[in-house]
Amino acid sequence: MFKPALAAIVLATLVPQGACGGARAPMAPTPEAASEASPLAAEASAGVSAPALRSLLERHWDQSMEAAPVWAGTLGDLRFADKIANGAEVATLARRSQLRTLLDEARAIDTADFDAKDRTTLALFMETLQRKTATEVCESFRWSVSARNNPVSSANGIADDHIISDLASARNLIKRYEQVAGSIDDSIANLRSGIVQGRVANAESIRRTVALVEGQLAQDFSQWNLLKPVKVIEGIEDAGAAALAARVRTIVETDIKAGFERYLAFLGSELVPKGRTGDGIGVHALPDGLACYEASIARHINLDKSAEEIHALGLTEIARINTEMAALGKSLFGKEDLPSTIAHLRTSKDLYFTSADEIVKKAETSLARAKAAIPEFFGILPNTDCVVTEIPAFEASFTTIAYYKQPFANGEKPGQYYINTYKPETRPRFEMEVLAYHESIPGHHLQIAISQERGDLPLFRRHGGSTAFVEGWALYTERLSDEMQLYSGDIDRMGMLSYDAWRASRLVVDTGIHAKGWTRKQAETFMREHTALTEGNIVNEVDRYVSWPGQAVAYKIGQLEILRLRSMAEEGLGDAFDIKGFHDAVLSQGAVTLPVLAAQVEAWVASVGQP
Repeated sequence: MFKPALAAIVLATLVPQGACGGARAPMAPTPEAASEASPLAAEASAGVSAPALRSLLERHWDQSMEAAPVWAGTLGDLRFADKIANGAEVATLARRSQLRTLLDEARAIDTADFDAKDRTTLALFMETLQRKTATEVCESFRWSVSARNNPVSSANGIADDHIISDLASARNLIKRYEQVAGSIDDSIANLRSGIVQGRVANAESIRRTVALVEGQLAQDFSQWNLLKPVKVIEGIEDAGAAALAARVRTIVETDIKAGFERYLAFLGSELVPKGRTGDGIGVHALPDGLACYEASIARHINLDKSAEEIHALGLTEIARINTEMAALGKSLFGKEDLPSTIAHLRTSKDLYFTSADEIVKKAETSLARAKAAIPEFFGILPNTDCVVTEIPAFEASFTTIAYYKQPFANGEKPGQYYINTYKPETRPRFEMEVLAYHESIPGHHLQIAISQERGDLPLFRRHGGSTAFVEGWALYTERLSDEMQLYSGDIDRMGMLSYDAWRASRLVVDTGIHAKGWTRKQAETFMREHTALTEGNIVNEVDRYVSWPGQAVAYKIGQLEILRLRSMAEEGLGDAFDIKGFHDAVLSQGAVTLPVLAAQVEAWVASVGQP
């Protein structure tokens, strides 16, 4: 799962490159004209020849930086270094207006003199704006609440994403912290408006968010993530550092803590009692719910596929992969069928870790092995490093088994493969290698770092793109890792197969929940019967699908298209097929939509095949 280190570009155009899981709620100020030009203006339109398109992209990026100030800082744009997001209704509606203006202007551009590259860039820009506009019907800001999407998690993210290098940057952090309590109140106001409109999250996701906030408040105050910058500030060699560090502690202990308490009280007293339950947990139960789900699917896969079509594809894929799992289970354990193989994988204690240190060491070893192997399979390699990081304690019990956060484009931080070490005895050893390859190398880190480093692409293409591409690529690399001889043995290949079944099950479960009225129990039972995932992982995953409609279907659809294109290239080129060339053709232009990717690969095949 790709989890953006910072807010997505709220204004519209970017689907954060994405791992696998829930992105933190974005933070941005009310849209207003920036007082000075973005230092990234030239990069915003890099590689674009047409003046009209250059102007549009530069203006869009300028608005986007103001809309996501914390993220802007990690890119080197510090104009809004003292601000966080304005999530109030008026700001959300203003951003929508900006988006529609940009889209209208993009549609009106005369493309008669455009070259092929500019035509592709404009098409991708318009596609993401159109898909974003279509999902406005969901009104998600009025009801979406989960352990991955809430103001408490967002506030904690500021501490990780705000770089402190001197007293001025420390003062900016304080100004940001001073805005957190107000942003929480904005979230409460939005959710109250949702109650009036009959738009409320499902009860279980709300309860899990309650537990997350309670856990944060119960944690030893000195261990709060929001206090991590204190040590950095105290380390600044200046007489004023101690006072600033003390001010950070005071804001967190008073204003922010009180904001968390208000949010908790609101969830428990007003929202939980109205939360959706039973067969009404999917978005189909909300006003305009089916239209919302259709738009959400299209936004993540950039294709017009129906829920019914996706559901049927998932059942077909599950049957195929389960057959592979049963065969390998017989070879490994002497089991006669899939249920007995899955039971063995879930109950054999020797297949599970015993300590957090073991998990971290295995993740680091797997990542190191992959780093050493990639030059044989990729011509384009990233310059930015990737490191293993433990998921913070406050969210560990509620979140996924791992996620990836992209490098800071300004070089302050490498890519981070976050691994969940909570209750190590529930973390399977046989899943750890495939997990590492998906989240880091050759999966998310390789693709995202390469994209960010493509200086010949405009910034919206370097830092954004199609979920189906991003997650489809990471899933594709799980089987590619077997070709690269990265798996230690057949037990690790079983993890690879179970993960493939996991992503296939998402096609069934996500559409089941949001289009067919499935309950949590139905969804959990299906995953329990068709994958080797642990019980805790299944429960957390189903909660993710319930609260993030449509995102989970992108993985399999993207993977299958990349596999189709590779098969087409191998068949068309025969002995001339080069795996490095294929991978470079796929990765060289950023996370494009699947139709654009197909044209890209077809052009590469044609160029290689020319006499």
